[in-house]
Amino acid sequence: MNDQIIDLRSDTITRPTPEMLQAMHGAKTGDDVFAEDPITVELQERCAALFGHEAALYCPSGTMTNQIAINVHVRPGDEVICDRKSHIYNYEGGGIARNSGASVRLLEGNNGRFIWSDVEKEINPSDSHYSRSSLVSVEDTCNRGGGSVWNMDDLRGIQAGCARSNLPLHLDGARVWNAVIARNENKVPSEEVWRNYGQTFDSISICFSKGLGAPVGSVLIGNRDFIAEAHRTRKVLGGGMRQIGGLAAACMHALDCELPRMNQDHFHAQALAKSLEEVNCVESIEPVETNIVIFSLKSNVSPDRFVKWAEKQGISCFPFGGQKVRFVTHRDVSQEHIERACKILGQAEL
Repeated sequence: MNDQIIDLRSDTITRPTPEMLQAMHGAKTGDDVFAEDPITVELQERCAALFGHEAALYCPSGTMTNQIAINVHVRPGDEVICDRKSHIYNYEGGGIARNSGASVRLLEGNNGRFIWSDVEKEINPSDSHYSRSSLVSVEDTCNRGGGSVWNMDDLRGIQAGCARSNLPLHLDGARVWNAVIARNENKVPSEEVWRNYGQTFDSISICFSKGLGAPVGSVLIGNRDFIAEAHRTRKVLGGGMRQIGGLAAACMHALDCELPRMNQDHFHAQALAKSLEEVNCVESIEPVETNIVIFSLKSNVSPDRFVKWAEKQGISCFPFGGQKVRFVTHRDVSQEHIERACKILGQAEL
């Protein structure tokens, strides 16, 4: 990343560190379609154990892990219950319908979060006139919710309700690392915390190419039967890969070396939000819980105008719908970058 540009567009733009590249370069490889890539096998076993499940499957992207999970859980004509701000609904190319022939029942939650009573009233009757309610999906943190973190009591309530209703519960955990660290007072949690959290869900998608800085890769987690079927679906979707030990090694390195520093991204986001409080064209700032800052501009300043102004000052960002703009902090944005960005924002006059 150009050190003169403060790139706040997304936590996906990070590049591997020299240490991560070294780990990738030295990785042993094998054919992963035959489950013979040793580091990929190790990564999958490590992720499954971390979240208290039996098995896991490495995939190219979080969209693929989510779509595989949905495909395994539902049948054509079924319905997926999720929040209107969910990534699986907004940003996966209509994959629920295209890949699985299913539809969605949208909830109007609080920044992407909801409770069991919201779900319960949307479950369809067991009647052939209605689509079959077959899956509940949550996103923690929720991207469109401003990096919002779910309350554990709410998640346990949804888990209990889903169990009573024979509904599987899926987690889109693209930024689950941020969520669990934030709930743990911005400290890396114990293994027990990760495991207890993971056992709340029937299936889990986790991502390594956002806050953890790996170049590519997500892992889908569940029980052995679920992952066996997921392996078949991955093949159908073209996700079978061969000698991918280098990619898996980057993810292993990220768990060891990048996860412990992730709380810095949260502190940096809070600093940016505080500086925005003094900007005359900012109407409101959504609560900042992790590494995402979403703010709304006053009606006399368009997001495009703000983004162009920011670009001239050396800050990259983009509009986020309506009057909103989004900043995302990440490992390639240093303390010096944040201090410079806060100074620039403090002098903004639009």
